[in-house]
Amino acid sequence: MKPGIDDQSKPQTMIQEKYTKRYQNLKVAEALSNNHFYPFACNELSSIIDLGYSQLPKDLKAFIFRDCLSAFRLLPEMNTSAAVSAANLLVKSVESAFPKQKKNLAIVEFKQAKVALKRRTKSHDEHIDLPSLPQDILVHIFSFLDVSSLLSSSQVSRSWNQATSEGSLWRSLFDLHFSHKVLIHIYPGIDWREAFKNEYILYKSSKMLRSGRGYCSYCDSVVWHDNLRCPKKQCRLKSGKKPLDLMLTHQVVNYLLGTTSSSDESDSEDEAVRGLWAYPTLQ
Repeated sequence: MKPGIDDQSKPQTMIQEKYTKRYQNLKVAEALSNNHFYPFACNELSSIIDLGYSQLPKDLKAFIFRDCLSAFRLLPEMNTSAAVSAANLLVKSVESAFPKQKKNLAIVEFKQAKVALKRRTKSHDEHIDLPSLPQDILVHIFSFLDVSSLLSSSQVSRSWNQATSEGSLWRSLFDLHFSHKVLIHIYPGIDWREAFKNEYILYKSSKMLRSGRGYCSYCDSVVWHDNLRCPKKQCRLKSGKKPLDLMLTHQVVNYLLGTTSSSDESDSEDEAVRGLWAYPTLQ
């Protein structure tokens, strides 16, 4: 081996290892296996591909390709409108950025997943037997759901639609996401669902809420937040009720790339926010 070859290759190797370590710390693969975080993880993968795929080293591209395949294979198990929308967005990014061979493999996985999802949904619809639970029990169960899941649940049946419209659910979500940032005049008969909807669409952090990410200063990590707090127990004890610093998806990409450039989310992201509220009301 010629002298100096190792010295020349070492910096590049270190850079590749740094990228890979950052990506592994993001725990995208783990999030894809979680029904709640699956849409967030797909959207994050899509943004990484759109905003920085060409800049990534070969080894990290292999990790991202693997996670894209996993995302498509896991889609039938998710079976939510948010998951399907996120997977559709991801496959568009794959089509625009991946080399031909990887792109074709990913598209095959996606198409097979859509077929499996359709069959599974049809089978589920044929055998579904919803229990007739009292409204107060349904409201209690729905109090554990995130916004997207709550809206999806409202389309299952009339009784579920009525339960998911309960004002106490939306006031709790409003207090969780906006009470520390938005002052609102509380008056008798206020429609908390509508109040949440307006803030979710108009307030600056709506995109941050949909990223599922936050920065925890206690463990100095970018994490998937748990009700706006770090999932690590020791950090939750230290922070009390203080929420994380929420992050936009492109900020997560900047973290991965080690850049500080600003970037606006696409217009399609704004449409996705409004589209979340486009469910028809059951009559």
